[in-house]
Amino acid sequence: MIIEAALIGLLCYLGALSSPWLLGLTGGWYLISRPLISGMLVGLILGDIKTGIIIGVAVQAVYIAMVTPGGSMPADLNFVAYPAIALGILSGKGPEVAVALAATIGIAGTILFNAMMVLNSFWNHRADVALEHGDERGIYLNSAIWPQAMNFVLRFVPTFIAVFFGAQYISGFMDSLPQIVLSTMNVLGGILPAVGIAILLKQIIKSYTMLIYFLVGFVCIVFLKLNMVALVIVGALLALIHYNYKPETPQAVASAPVADDEDEF
Repeated sequence: MIIEAALIGLLCYLGALSSPWLLGLTGGWYLISRPLISGMLVGLILGDIKTGIIIGVAVQAVYIAMVTPGGSMPADLNFVAYPAIALGILSGKGPEVAVALAATIGIAGTILFNAMMVLNSFWNHRADVALEHGDERGIYLNSAIWPQAMNFVLRFVPTFIAVFFGAQYISGFMDSLPQIVLSTMNVLGGILPAVGIAILLKQIIKSYTMLIYFLVGFVCIVFLKLNMVALVIVGALLALIHYNYKPETPQAVASAPVADDEDEF
């Protein structure tokens, strides 16, 4: 597992919020750190792409509405995307348990993220001192090299240790847990994706009456057994009806230009 653990640790670093190598945030934080993408990558590395994608989808639903304004990190999605999903695959206990593991590890990863932000102030201070002395090499080292080296250590090392040693012990550890603990993790893991979807709906829905469209989609999938292609077509039709045939608001009617009767003659 040395190579697999090293690859997952490297991806964890490349997808970190402050890693610049994959087109900055575009290829790192906003692409390979999404659980939907990382689940496939981790599954490919561990030799179980199907399980990786299934777990990635379940974990993505939990964090689908997560935003990080001003660097505020409610949960470290990077640690969720790699060591947590890897341990979820290695545990062999299904996506519900993997989601519960991801939620726990994501909160723990926040501690490391905040520690890195605090330690970065040390390098910023050294860079300021180098600037006062006109030391260009010192500015470069303290603003680019040493912070990235520390970021690599704080991402790669915990991920490598978790995956390498987790591969040996996670399955036996999960089997040793009492059934009530596993049942609790299954229940919580099943609820968390619904919480993520609910947060997303609260952010994007302007009027609660629009929840009917979400319920129509739920009925189409659960009861009518439609596939995603058919659901997209139904959703496009509903969107067309809503935006083209919705009644005009009083403000729009009041602001509409009134035809001048004298212009008609």
